[in-house]
Amino acid sequence: MSAPDRAGLLGPALGYVGGRWTAADDGRTFPVTDPATGQILAEVPRMGARETVRAIQAANAAAPGWRALSSDERGQLLRTWAALLIDNRDQLARLLVREQGKPLPEAAQEVTYAASFLDWFAEEGRRAYGDVIPAGLPGTRMTAVREPVGVGACITPWNFPIAMITRKAAPALAAGCPIVLKPAEQTPLCALAVCALSERAGIPAGVFNVVVGDAEDAPAVGLELTTRPEVRKLSFTGSTTVGSLLMRQAADTIKSVSLELGGNAPFIVFDDADLDVAISAAMAAKFRNAGQTCVSANRFLVADSVYDDFLAALAEHTAALAVGNGLDPGTDVGPLIDQAAIRKIERHIADAVHRGAKVVTGGEPHRLGGTFFQPTVLADCPPNAEICCEETFGPVAAVTRFNDEDEAVRHANKTPYGLAAYFFTRDTRRVWRVSEALETGIVAVNTGAFSSPVAPFGGVKQSGLGREGGREGIGDWMETKYVCHGGIDG
Repeated sequence: MSAPDRAGLLGPALGYVGGRWTAADDGRTFPVTDPATGQILAEVPRMGARETVRAIQAANAAAPGWRALSSDERGQLLRTWAALLIDNRDQLARLLVREQGKPLPEAAQEVTYAASFLDWFAEEGRRAYGDVIPAGLPGTRMTAVREPVGVGACITPWNFPIAMITRKAAPALAAGCPIVLKPAEQTPLCALAVCALSERAGIPAGVFNVVVGDAEDAPAVGLELTTRPEVRKLSFTGSTTVGSLLMRQAADTIKSVSLELGGNAPFIVFDDADLDVAISAAMAAKFRNAGQTCVSANRFLVADSVYDDFLAALAEHTAALAVGNGLDPGTDVGPLIDQAAIRKIERHIADAVHRGAKVVTGGEPHRLGGTFFQPTVLADCPPNAEICCEETFGPVAAVTRFNDEDEAVRHANKTPYGLAAYFFTRDTRRVWRVSEALETGIVAVNTGAFSSPVAPFGGVKQSGLGREGGREGIGDWMETKYVCHGGIDG
């Protein structure tokens, strides 16, 4: 049961458990559609609790052998996997566009970004050092060693359906932890393509397992991943609501939990900012992937003295964005993922306008229909508007004035979320003050792009727990064991 050739898959449209491509036990499937055209790309299995349990058992059986490999041996497999992603970048990028919708150049960049996690953690696995501790008791030698936490469960979102897989899988596998992956139901084909390349790279059976299912199956799959004692760690990227549920379910077995959840990123433009730099960064931070990223600029807070100039430039650049199918040359903004996303944007715009905001450009569904929406700028948005309080996940920029630094920081922090923040200034003293005052896990100063495998990524407050990327990323997949050896002086 392979996907139609038109889908561009690199392997069969089946789940992958214990090194075997497999259908759902009951043979059920669900369709995967292109958000730009509505075309069905493939039918994939509706896997549920039984298939998930088998995947967990396969990972648990593979754990001793995978852990026994040297870090160099695991690293070489990860490097081979990374090379295969790059070798197949064009095919993967086109599949990503058809399944998720983003423009082709962005999709190609995502594949490269995904490969970079495999390369980085292939090396970082060699550096999971322990410590020799100065003896605190007579006649002893004390050491602390780092060991893999065990079988991991990874649940990934649809907005970066390739990169979010490797951002989790790379540190887990480098640390010695087999995993079971549950990709988003909107984008399982990208996950299966990445899985097919892991098989070609020689990742042993049971080390990387993929369970696919639709929205109705997700609760049953999630329940097994969070409650089975064989699973020692959960890594989830998605909404705060779902993350909170999974965390509660994981509590009874005291699992290690990493959560990368919702955001409400402020984008602050101070009166001394370089406006050209700020506008360029704003376009990237707001409209990349049609605004469907957890670190998208959600609230634009602009100093009163530069407000009019910034707003005019932002509106001009936004109106010039080309909306269309991600495969069409010149497309800047592709479709949103589904009609629910359209409804949320429309609700946010209507609420903002009701509260006094003005639509400067856009504001309506695009003439292309479907899930296309006009890139939009709203002026004079009050801080209590829904769009300033909730994550929008769409191509809408809400702009608000502020008078001074304290007011900007106060508005920026007035949210239960704390993933990312952006601000623009030429005052180095302000850089330190504001960076320290913002209640977020990530701060971008005078730039709209910051993601890298070498740096820790994650939030505070209701934006999550743990970090992905950097040395912290592999640390989240390891436990520290203290060994005290007595009788040394006897």
